[in-house]
Amino acid sequence: MEKINGIIFKGMLESGCNNLNGNKKEVDALNVFPVPDGDTGTNMSLTFTNGVSEVKKSGSDSLPTIAKTLSRGLLMGARGNSGVILSQIFRGIYQYIGEKTELSSNEFSEALLNGSKLAYKAVMRPTEGTILTVIREASAKGEEFINANPEASIEEFMNAVLDEANASLERTPELLPVLKEAHVVDSGGAGLVKVLEGFKAFLDGNPVTEETVNEEKKETKSEHSSGYRCEFILTFDAKHAKSFNEDRFRKSLEALGNKVQLVVKEDGISLSLHTMTPGEVLMLAERYGEFKKVQIENIQDDLNPSLLEEEKEEEVGEAKEYGIIAVAAGEGIKQLFTEYRTDYVVSGGQTMNPSTEDIASAIAKVNAKHVFVLPNNSNIIMAANQAATVTEDKDVIVLPTKSVPQGLSACINFNPEDDVETNKEAMEEAIANVKTGQITYAIKDTSIDGKEIHAGDYMGLFDKDIVIIEKDKMTASKQLIEKMMDEDSEIVTLLKGEDATQEECDALAEFIEENYDVDVDVQDGGQPVYSFVIGVE
Repeated sequence: MEKINGIIFKGMLESGCNNLNGNKKEVDALNVFPVPDGDTGTNMSLTFTNGVSEVKKSGSDSLPTIAKTLSRGLLMGARGNSGVILSQIFRGIYQYIGEKTELSSNEFSEALLNGSKLAYKAVMRPTEGTILTVIREASAKGEEFINANPEASIEEFMNAVLDEANASLERTPELLPVLKEAHVVDSGGAGLVKVLEGFKAFLDGNPVTEETVNEEKKETKSEHSSGYRCEFILTFDAKHAKSFNEDRFRKSLEALGNKVQLVVKEDGISLSLHTMTPGEVLMLAERYGEFKKVQIENIQDDLNPSLLEEEKEEEVGEAKEYGIIAVAAGEGIKQLFTEYRTDYVVSGGQTMNPSTEDIASAIAKVNAKHVFVLPNNSNIIMAANQAATVTEDKDVIVLPTKSVPQGLSACINFNPEDDVETNKEAMEEAIANVKTGQITYAIKDTSIDGKEIHAGDYMGLFDKDIVIIEKDKMTASKQLIEKMMDEDSEIVTLLKGEDATQEECDALAEFIEENYDVDVDVQDGGQPVYSFVIGVE
């Protein structure tokens, strides 16, 4: 093959997307931290699916139109840092394509190089040993190959790129010691390789189709989309069957939608509900096993018109000087942000990163001149910044909050009577004064920073570092607090997670009060994954 036209490019994209979707759990499993929220593969899959879905909906076979539509779809659908970087790679490819109706091997090489350059520019402090390294080295090898073989076919060029991408991926542990210690390669780089493998499969005449992957395609509409009927059948895996709690699961479902019909059997569950966020429902469930059947149907016509009217009114709102948007998971935490002057809470967090479009939609719903955005997670900051760049009619200030306690403290220190810069400085100062601790459990055996961790161990995370490993939840929690406290500590915020009991929470609060001269604020956060989230100021 000498040229890539629109039809061929679209086929490559669909094959790459299907291959990534079919291998996303494998990519998720490469996440270094053994917490139950490994989501790089899921984020990249949802991001790429959004882009390819937009391409399919366009119905176009024009290369410039496909590249532009894909770029926009990836931009708005980007989730997590890996998803944002992936969107920037294809944004660079789109920028190179411009109005070209075909790409030669040499031009395809130039497009990939431009994608690599743009991805690096999107990251404030690029880290080698990641997806950035893989795209840079693969595209550089492609250029080298074409310079040595100017008459090479598209297939030959793609083989050279994919070979180097795989080799680069295998070298990532040598560049990032944390990968080497955990005996894994970079998850983002692995996701990119899955996309490139799909490209090659299509060019070789064996495209990866939806029928050849293990999971059925999932709808990825964002929170502001029309309503959906989400139905699935899921079979428990042996590891998580015992941990399934019907009451807790049902409560989580009721927070995401209505008309819940849940049937629980010994070997699995079947579910039907109406929701605005089917992606969240699917990710909530998939931690317990494998989907056997998934069906998502747009039910806009079935929705109560008054609810749609309420949504429309919410989007307009009352004009004002300031607005605040926060990202959070857990009904209690969402309520706290609302009490602290937050106008809109985007559902999401460590277990489900919201997309650029989710955040941009929330910004649009707040009728304010200046809008502060609190991502509350390091893996959401890039998507928030991207949402700010696509918003043209408002002044959007993304504060780099990396945890819920930081976000709450920023809200408390906001003063609607002050000017923008004064508020920004006060909120940033508050963020800097917050230390965050989290208690969760390990889902696999691994080694990090010289620490041996076994599945089922409770871990205490101090900011981003695992500092405590214990078999007992309360022992781990108390030891974490001891690590966090110092003579300057004045306020402790204790957020109870969905899997912690009230008795455990009360006991931990009592431990703090008995041992430290601080004010303790205890709240039922209801957050998933983390038994306790602790903020110390």
